[in-house]
Amino acid sequence: MPVILVVDDEPLQRDILKTILDSEGYETHTAASGKEALAIAGNIQPDVVLTDLRMEGMDGIELLEAIPRKPVEPSIIIITAHGTISSAVEAVRKGAFDYLTKPLDKDSLLLNVRRAVERSFLLKENIQLQKELFKKFNIEGIIGKSPKMQKATDVMKKVAPSTVTVLIRGESGTGKELVAKAIHYNSLRRTRPFTAINCAAIPDNLFESELFGYEAGAFTGALSRKEGLFRITDTGTLFLDEIGDLSLPMQSKLLRTLQDKEIRRVGGKEAIKVDVRIIAATNKDLEKELSTGNFREDLYYRLRVVNIELPPLRERVEDVPELAIYFMNKYNREFGKRITGIEPAALKALSEYHWPGNIRQFETVIERAILMNDKNVITVGDIRNELWSGELKTSFNFDIPDEGLDFENLEKELMKKALAKANGIATKAARLLGMSYKTFLYRLEKFHLNGYSTKKNE
Repeated sequence: MPVILVVDDEPLQRDILKTILDSEGYETHTAASGKEALAIAGNIQPDVVLTDLRMEGMDGIELLEAIPRKPVEPSIIIITAHGTISSAVEAVRKGAFDYLTKPLDKDSLLLNVRRAVERSFLLKENIQLQKELFKKFNIEGIIGKSPKMQKATDVMKKVAPSTVTVLIRGESGTGKELVAKAIHYNSLRRTRPFTAINCAAIPDNLFESELFGYEAGAFTGALSRKEGLFRITDTGTLFLDEIGDLSLPMQSKLLRTLQDKEIRRVGGKEAIKVDVRIIAATNKDLEKELSTGNFREDLYYRLRVVNIELPPLRERVEDVPELAIYFMNKYNREFGKRITGIEPAALKALSEYHWPGNIRQFETVIERAILMNDKNVITVGDIRNELWSGELKTSFNFDIPDEGLDFENLEKELMKKALAKANGIATKAARLLGMSYKTFLYRLEKFHLNGYSTKKNE
């Protein structure tokens, strides 16, 4: 039930307002002075304060400035006579929600109170949402006891409170956007916008207008002004995913914005100051891109103020059991299941798998295993059915030589064989190896197999 505090030094006016508001189902409290209102507000935390402007002692504006604003700021409506409207307008400038003039109209009063209540409820919801986001993206809650993940989270804790630019590096599916959100929601900008854009997914001719916006008439179809992501995200955090795929012309424009902290809309002449923290991410070897001229050196150093390396899942196998339990609990809740655990053999299979798709693939495997499971535990059969599907259902039974082996060379040979078996069809070769198409292309580049004839589709 919304709580209203009526403040007026005229008893009759207080009683009338209380009667009207009580009849509408509000919980109404009254105070005869600003001082009394402050004492009451501290106990009841009103959603709306309805106060007269002119009162003995503390007036309405002084009450507006003194009333507690935590945990939630109440919406304050000023009641004024016609002769003091200018003072009421000044109160609105200082933060009052609105003002009403005497004599009060009942319908206008209730409409304004209803709007004020809605505003207060929205503020409460926003605060609750911020708390939930902070809890969800709490750095302390990131799963990973392995040394490499501990190193990454240590850097995150140090960099989050600052405003410096961060570059997150890691293979596809390692959780780069999750890390970006954790940095944002543990920063002083946590209540401001977080916006993500995939640089590889937007064509060059649209990317500039997406980032910087455009003026009406800037090009065919630009019927009105549009704000870009830099303006929308002002005072917040902009996450530029797949920054390594950004074209050189757009790299140049982005660099200028980062240096000058201002933008120009497409078709516009006005320079607009922006305050946006940049977090970028890539799965590419940027040093290699620098050497081939595909990435600007000045932008590289501008982005790489702080570098966070996220290890692939195969290099943090000690985190697999905790990740498995986390996703098991998550999808138990989502699907209404009661899976109580994972058999040791299943955990062993999860730990020994190569995980080309990293955490993203791992989560999908657990999700499907939970969805299709009719028992109370996940068995090795459930896991194998998901991991070794399609053409690769055979178990590998061979011993590792005493002198060891070159794992990367083995992986490279497997990719060659998969391409040969798939007749050069990249999507099929990726499927044979249990990889996503994107991950397959990444490894083609990693092992310098780009010269092999590959087709995307069958």
